[in-house]
Amino acid sequence: MAFIRKKRREQQLQLYSKERFSLLLLNLEEYYFEQHTANHIQNKGGHHERKIRGSLKICSKSVIFEPDAISQPIIKIPLRDCIKIGKHEENGSSRHFTKAKSGAISLLFSQLHRASCLDKLGDQTAMITAILQSRLARTSFDKNRFQSVSEKLHMECQAEMVTPLVTNPGHVCITDTNLYFQPLNGHPKPVVQITLQDVRRIYKRRHGLMPLGLEVFCTEDDLCSDIYLKFYEPQDRDDLYFYIATYLDYNKKLNFHEHHVAERTAESYTLQWQRGHLSNYQYLLHLNNLADRSCNDLSQYPVFPWIINDYCSAELDLSNPGTFRDLSRPVGALNKERLERLLSRYQEMPEPKFMYGSHYSSPGYVLFYLVRIAPEYMLCLQNGRFDNADRMFNSIAETWKNCLDGATDFKELIPEFYGDDVSFLVNSLKLDLGKRQGGQMVDDVELPPWARSPEDFLQKSKEALESGYVSEHLHEWIDLIFGYKQKGTDAVGAHNVFHPLTYEGGVDLNSIEDPDEKVAMLTQILEFGQTPKQLFVTPHPRRITPKCKSFSQTCGHNAPLVDSPVSPGEESFEDLTEESKTLAWNNITKLQLHERYKIHKEAVTGIAVSGNGSSVFTTSQDSTLKMFSKDSKMLQRSISFSNMALSSCLLLPGDATVISSSWDNNVYFYSIAFGRRQDTLMGHDDAVSKICWHDNRLYSASWDSTVKVWSGVPAETTCPKRHRFDMLAELEHDVSVETISLNAAGTMLVSGTREGTVSIWDLTTATILHQIPCHSGTIRDAAFSPDSRHVLSTGADGCLNVIDVQTGMLISSMTSDEPQRCFIWDGNSVLSGSQSGELLVWDLLGGKLSERIQGHAGAVTCMWMNEQCSSIITGGEDRQIMFWKLQY
Repeated sequence: MAFIRKKRREQQLQLYSKERFSLLLLNLEEYYFEQHTANHIQNKGGHHERKIRGSLKICSKSVIFEPDAISQPIIKIPLRDCIKIGKHEENGSSRHFTKAKSGAISLLFSQLHRASCLDKLGDQTAMITAILQSRLARTSFDKNRFQSVSEKLHMECQAEMVTPLVTNPGHVCITDTNLYFQPLNGHPKPVVQITLQDVRRIYKRRHGLMPLGLEVFCTEDDLCSDIYLKFYEPQDRDDLYFYIATYLDYNKKLNFHEHHVAERTAESYTLQWQRGHLSNYQYLLHLNNLADRSCNDLSQYPVFPWIINDYCSAELDLSNPGTFRDLSRPVGALNKERLERLLSRYQEMPEPKFMYGSHYSSPGYVLFYLVRIAPEYMLCLQNGRFDNADRMFNSIAETWKNCLDGATDFKELIPEFYGDDVSFLVNSLKLDLGKRQGGQMVDDVELPPWARSPEDFLQKSKEALESGYVSEHLHEWIDLIFGYKQKGTDAVGAHNVFHPLTYEGGVDLNSIEDPDEKVAMLTQILEFGQTPKQLFVTPHPRRITPKCKSFSQTCGHNAPLVDSPVSPGEESFEDLTEESKTLAWNNITKLQLHERYKIHKEAVTGIAVSGNGSSVFTTSQDSTLKMFSKDSKMLQRSISFSNMALSSCLLLPGDATVISSSWDNNVYFYSIAFGRRQDTLMGHDDAVSKICWHDNRLYSASWDSTVKVWSGVPAETTCPKRHRFDMLAELEHDVSVETISLNAAGTMLVSGTREGTVSIWDLTTATILHQIPCHSGTIRDAAFSPDSRHVLSTGADGCLNVIDVQTGMLISSMTSDEPQRCFIWDGNSVLSGSQSGELLVWDLLGGKLSERIQGHAGAVTCMWMNEQCSSIITGGEDRQIMFWKLQY
């Protein structure tokens, strides 16, 4: 898909010819003030005159006459070259215009002419800006343009509508139902109107390195916005953003449009991409969008990577790693010899040092690729001419070779190379793009041997982008362009150093007092290219790339990365179990209450269930451990170890022993067969908050700021004898540990503290892998995903945070209006127990709350799910345990 093509009028496609664009239309920095229907009067000798009808465009530095007949050339007159500006009158009145209108046009001409004749660029810009602001101040939004007389005006301000190379000044107006933009010149139409109910996404943008831009989308995934506005004051931009976001949030709460999203984070898309719910192409589009890359801004056009390294072979082998470009290095570092020359120059360069004299994305590079579908933009940049024929986009292979070997060519690609529209590769407009030194005319782009047609080239490029090799290495390129290697410091050895002006914050235009220097600096930045806004400050996580049928549906938490051969009808029991789990989680919103029992005098704190499901053990703040028979629906035992609260419980394999943790600093072992306390572990100096068990080892967390690992725990006993416990490791924290959990293999542990820090530990070495302060209050619960790739944590701040285990990066965060006390999850969906007593179902990949289920009268404090994920038990502050069933 050629994104830039979407924004252009269909009639323009019929106008292209080299003669038609032999003159420059607009300069990069020009404003488009007015447009009028007019006649061009040509004297053919004597008194014979010829009138050519067309449009007169008044711009800030030039006057352009565009004839209606496409056989006639466009006439552009730079105002600076004008000798005299006045009215040509016939029979006492101006031709074609009324006297008043003619006078107003003549006055505007004169003002702009005086501005263009000023010597200093800064003075020119200042005077043109003053003329523009004066005209805007004398006008206002025409309220008669409202869609309905009942609309209520909320805000009106001045702004510009941004399109490639042209900005249209005008007035922005927002009501309770619509967003309007009225161009000062009335073009391309008198008023642009967007219904707020249709808005799906809005993004704040930096435009010209200033926080002045706002882009509005009425689609979920398209990169092309419906309008891009640049404001004169950041506060106006922020006020308009706030109003639209508030409108969307209000509608979302009313469940009118649950898919409305104001502005999502890069991390929220990372989780979807990691788990295979976003393609590499879709993920890169989202990252570009979030990094201020827009198809309306050629200085910040979306950037995509070169993927393929082989443009010579007759067949493209995507199974060969040699087919692909090294994604861990920028284009400038792919050629070792060229890199050495650049490094040598870099070392000798005075401050500020930079390695590359050109960028990987700039307006010139974008239009280099798009010249066949946007020739008018190239002509604008090239002073009315196309580039030298040998420097045009002639061949894919030649372009790649020059990016590898050229002294100043380091450009990456654009999204069109992985889209569906081949028009940027084909000279369908029959443009005269010149003749090369070899004599051949520049026409369609020459394709590599392995591409049979433009359609075949795009298809194979897309296959390469989604290939296993790229999926495994794309995070390395993301680190370079959007991530922690973006600025190419020696610490990360990125060889990715561009001029400081290209980076966000690289220059503060407000600090430059000289107006000439300020304009020159801005022009240099816009023409040179800009580095995307940095999205990640830590290494980007790898993609999860199992080769099984569908990762999100059939892969278990220990699924191999390669399919094992399975004959038809020979599915394993594990496969069936995983399918049943997937089916259960797909229907988790249909959870229904089956039974409820009030068996405690205080809040329930822990639940454990016997292997056959017949006996349910619960602990409570009333200091008792209770055994409830699910079959007889009666309380069978009640045991008290001390007069202090019990905080959690677990049942050891064999169903012979129950372990309970207590606020009295102890862990108690209860023998079910003998019906009495079997042993006591006095292992902490403060309350034991949570216990876990795996492979004959006990893990205990405490308010004394430690997690301890113990051996010697009686896994199966036939007699109530005392045991000797040995402490194998002590994991120290700075503050009280509130919760812990193990991964499925028992090789890692996650802990959550009272001050909101999540820590991930390697149990094989008893060392900390990551420490992430991601909550503003106490962490209530934390657990690994079944595949051990992610950790989910919930806190008193109402946040649900997903952390990548490999990198420690917070990759998703959702906020509820109340604390979530406990949860269970499958990696994609979450069932959480809230402070109010509701059970909430969260779609992590969709970033939304899917269902609210009424449950307890007080906070849900603990929950248990069976292995098939079909039965759930919850405990709450209302002293009840509730049995839930899934209804398919």
